[in-house]
Amino acid sequence: MKLKVVISFFFISCFCLAQEKEVAQATQQFNDFAYFDAIKIYERVAATGYKSKELFQKLGNAYYFSADYENAARAYKELFALTDDQHPEYFYRYAQTLKSLEDYELAKVYMDKFAAFNIGDKRAAVYLKKTDYLAAIKRNSGRYNIKISEFNSPYSDYGGAFWGSKLVFTTTRDTGGAFRSRMKWTNGAFSNFYQVSFDNDGSANKAERFQSKVNSVFNESSAAFTADGKTMYFTRNNYLNGKKHKNNRDQVLLKIYKATYEDGKWVDFQELPFNSDEFSTAHPALSLDEKYLYFASDRPGGAGKSDLYVVEINKDGTFGEVKSLGPEVNTESRETFPFVTGDNTLYFSSDGHPGLGGTDVFAAKLTNPTTTEEIQNVGEPINSPYDDFAFIIDDKNKNGFFTSNRPSEFGDDDIYQLTEIKPLECKQKVVGVVVDEKTQQPLPNAQVILLDKNLQRVNEVYANDKGGFTFELNCKSIYTLRANKQSYETNEALIKTPDFSGDISAKIALSQKTARFQKGEDIAPKVGIKMIYFDLDKSFIRPDAAVELEKIRQVLIEYPNMKIDIRSHTDCRATAAYNEKLSDRRAQSTRQWLIDNGIDASRLSARGYGESQPINNCVDGVKCSEEEHQANRRSQFIILSL
Repeated sequence: MKLKVVISFFFISCFCLAQEKEVAQATQQFNDFAYFDAIKIYERVAATGYKSKELFQKLGNAYYFSADYENAARAYKELFALTDDQHPEYFYRYAQTLKSLEDYELAKVYMDKFAAFNIGDKRAAVYLKKTDYLAAIKRNSGRYNIKISEFNSPYSDYGGAFWGSKLVFTTTRDTGGAFRSRMKWTNGAFSNFYQVSFDNDGSANKAERFQSKVNSVFNESSAAFTADGKTMYFTRNNYLNGKKHKNNRDQVLLKIYKATYEDGKWVDFQELPFNSDEFSTAHPALSLDEKYLYFASDRPGGAGKSDLYVVEINKDGTFGEVKSLGPEVNTESRETFPFVTGDNTLYFSSDGHPGLGGTDVFAAKLTNPTTTEEIQNVGEPINSPYDDFAFIIDDKNKNGFFTSNRPSEFGDDDIYQLTEIKPLECKQKVVGVVVDEKTQQPLPNAQVILLDKNLQRVNEVYANDKGGFTFELNCKSIYTLRANKQSYETNEALIKTPDFSGDISAKIALSQKTARFQKGEDIAPKVGIKMIYFDLDKSFIRPDAAVELEKIRQVLIEYPNMKIDIRSHTDCRATAAYNEKLSDRRAQSTRQWLIDNGIDASRLSARGYGESQPINNCVDGVKCSEEEHQANRRSQFIILSL
């Protein structure tokens, strides 16, 4: 019996050692990015019943980085069946693969777990901010008509760039002969450029190989052309003039090159100066004015697997400083395939922003070369549970292309044609009504003023016969609606718009004026105007103070013969002499604001009283809270005559 145990233990030990040896071999392949070979070994070991955390981590990752999300999900499921004690990244990747299986409910479970790690990850922050991202994607969906392009092949066809009336795209259709080298990553053939032209009805002609001097024995992809068609930027493995260069891990990475079109030929091939042997730089895209080049890179200092960058192209052909598009765009995952339209909309692909699975196409308005407005998922049918990327569009005819590895009649990556039928604009429309506060009856012809977050006038309208009004607003912004009507008090409503298009309702109720002014009274308590507050040791008009001063201004407009004395007060901190001077500056500042906004100077006097008239017990020697001190920093508006 004891001998059987020893023999059994021996065979089990040998079995485990053999499996561990194979796992180590596969891990070496994995570390060399030979995912195709690594997957074969990992799967063979897993089929024997051997289970380990490392095995399913590496197997899941190999599938994940090969964009085989269904098998990645299967491996990650086995991983989490072993233990939940995982690095946060595995919760994120499993959630992404579950989305590709359209299991959004379970994906949410793992995204919630990922976000709970509280590790300062941008993806977690965006997810927590946009937990309703599926609803937002649905709202953006249905804006394109798409069809699969007839020039696809059974091999990988992807990307695209407009070169005059032609499309230049990437393919592996004729580069995979029996004696050709293959990529370790996928065991696929290297890619070359092809070109295709189109008839007037949009149908494609036969695709043809692009000029042979551009195509090499390694990968070419992702071109960008200047408007005159004479300059080409493109991605290629680190190979120029018949020589390839490797990084310190013996890998041939990606670089961006430039070529010039002369006499019907591409010549003068140059490597761009911001490339490096030690990291990849790829997928160039030009701004409309051709002053900026956008691209993707995994260079040091980035946020994730690949980030988006921009570099200025100087007039003499040199390049400026490479700048990141920053944390609004770049996440800890992949941002890639940038494209910039004529109206400065940046399109790119990402699996770091909330999407439907794999990489999705996103869009954001560029306010300057490195800053964007709110990022939006462009929705279905462009995006799917699979990898969707390389979006380009012609601003003039609204036709374009994108690539997806969704199932199709061709297979692998395929190029789809698109037509935009509705632009991606994030706009909110406020639909409002002005009513009498007591009767709730509409108030026709009430003036409604739209103010921005700095209380600057944006627009104004008069309510219709039903008290209704509308304004078009930007998304993710703050506005104030101010309503006025004769014999009614002014009232306001604050509007905060969400980050998606839609309508907002607003109702502003106005109360009838009941105040009867008398000489010597303070306007503020009579008509419910808040006191005008100042920051400590300051005399400038704060934005919230400007709101209240506008109400004072409206009273003075309604009573054109009224004259007032502006009396400013401070708290007891600092010396009495200093406070008297400070309060006088505040009074004069208040008076000047009213003058600057249309009130005749002869109707306004102003004086500072320092700390001499507190409204509470906060005097010298008494300990008070900041709120109690602030209450004494105020202005009064005393009626001198009517």
